[in-house]
Amino acid sequence: MKRQQKAQQTRQKIVAAAYDVFLQNGFQKTTITQIIKQANIGYGTAYVYFQNKDEIFIDIMEDVMQKFYAIAELPFAPKTKGEAVRLIHHQVRLFLELAVQEKALLQVMKEAIGASSIAAKTWKQIRERFIARIAEDVAYSQKNGLAKRHLQPKLVARGWFYANEMYMWELTEPSVPFSLEEAARHLTEMYTNGVYS
Repeated sequence: MKRQQKAQQTRQKIVAAAYDVFLQNGFQKTTITQIIKQANIGYGTAYVYFQNKDEIFIDIMEDVMQKFYAIAELPFAPKTKGEAVRLIHHQVRLFLELAVQEKALLQVMKEAIGASSIAAKTWKQIRERFIARIAEDVAYSQKNGLAKRHLQPKLVARGWFYANEMYMWELTEPSVPFSLEEAARHLTEMYTNGVYS
């Protein structure tokens, strides 16, 4: 048991060190050597847990996305269109607020997705998980007579996630030509007026 606990602590130490190094240097300029030095461990020790910096970054990426998933998993069981609009606006706002809070890491994620095939593949999997969850909410709304029944839940979910994703990435930019509240309001209105009866 102690060995497993020590292994877990060492792994967490590497990830914590990597987080700091990635934020400081960005994805492409970060090296495994810098991470090892920051973690104050030996080279061999690092490679027991991760093959390269990409794998370490995936750990960090998945960890931050868990916070976004928690928002997607908020209960969604509206009885009226008005209630659906309020719930959706609340989720969009929380999602975008979290994007602003995690701005520095999201900037590194964006860089990693463009530079690392492993990060790009992981982002695609993350995206598909969100889309599947959104499709459930659309299907629920259709089943309960709130959303237009002729729309395909998975296609609606894909478009909805892409719109939110675009705003998420834009909010990580140094200068944003709109407020978070404006983005949340417009996204909610476009989506609910297009999908809900």
